[in-house]
This record gives sequence, C-alpha cells and structure tokens, in this order.
Amino acid sequence: VLRCLGIPTRVITNFNSAHDKNLNLSIDKYIDVSGNNLHLSEDSVWNFHVWNESWFIRRDLGSFYDGWQVLDATPQEKSKGIYQCGPASTRAIKEGDVDLDYDSPFVFAAVNADCVTWIRYSKKRKERIYSDTRKIGKFISTKAVGTNSRVDVTANYKYPEVKEISFKISYSQYKNALMDDRKILVTAV
Repeated sequence: VLRCLGIPTRVITNFNSAHDKNLNLSIDKYIDVSGNNLHLSEDSVWNFHVWNESWFIRRDLGSFYDGWQVLDATPQEKSKGIYQCGPASTRAIKEGDVDLDYDSPFVFAAVNADCVTWIRYSKKRKERIYSDTRKIGKFISTKAVGTNSRVDVTANYKYPEVKEISFKISYSQYKNALMDDRKILVTAV
C-alpha cells in the first residue's frame, strides 16, 4: 500500500529474531540448580521474523531519525493497547534510543537483545551464569533492486559486534602479577 502511495518501502528479514515479551531488552532463561528449565519467561528467539521498512521524514522525532522506519504488519504484542508496531526509526534502533515512541525498545531487542541464562536459587535470589551478546540479529536482509540478490542491512540496525581476542597466560605469570600487585591490561586496537 505504501509503495502505491509513492513511499519507498522494502521487506526486511531478521534471522535469530528475539521476542522480548517483558521489554527488558534481554531474552532470559531460568534454570534451577540441577540445570532444569523453569519456564519462568515468555521470551523467545525465532529463527527469523519479517517486517517492512518505509522511508519517512520524522518531524515528530527530529531530522536525526529521518530515513528507514520499521513497520511490522504482524505485531505479536500490544503497543499502547492495540496490536501495532512502528514506525520505529532504524537510526534510533542502531543508536540504542529505546526511550522513543513507536516500539523502539521492542525492535531494538529483536535485533540486539542479549540471551541471558539465570540460576534461580529461590524466589528472591538468582544469579546470571551466562550471557550471549552475539546470538540475536543475524543477516538482517532485504532483496536487491532489480535482482534476486540479498542485501545485508545489518549495519543499519546495529554496530559491528566486538570481536573477542583470545590469549594465553601461564599460571605462574598470573600468580606473579597478583603477588606483585600488578594489573594485566589487554588492549585491542
């Protein structure tokens, strides 16, 4: 419909798409001390999810947020009492501006949530034991104009993931550093 009105629109596919039911920007899994799943969270990760983007000028948010806007015709959650999603600025999503209207936190989580595993010791005590910051929002794609090729638009939604640098240090080096009250600093450029 938007294309018929002359508004540039395209379909977007997000692989490993988070469904953050409680809007805490993470996908939480709870286990007991034996490692059994406790099913305390309604969060989930979908193999993929599809939505549309349309190109808008955002007078309501300011020109910084002009450009591609997320519109989801199949929203799974209510927003302001009705099933709707968007228009959420992709620029806001990339910058982490989750305080804006139009479902920015939900879309941010869909492409950038952390997957966190918690051990629940009691109703009042839990401990985070694992966090995966890279699982969500992979190969965010659209179709190329005029061909059947895939165009990766992940960079429109999030900054590149930080790469981990592995290094080895002997126990004696570590022990000596602690005993000498020295700090080990690893800086990657």
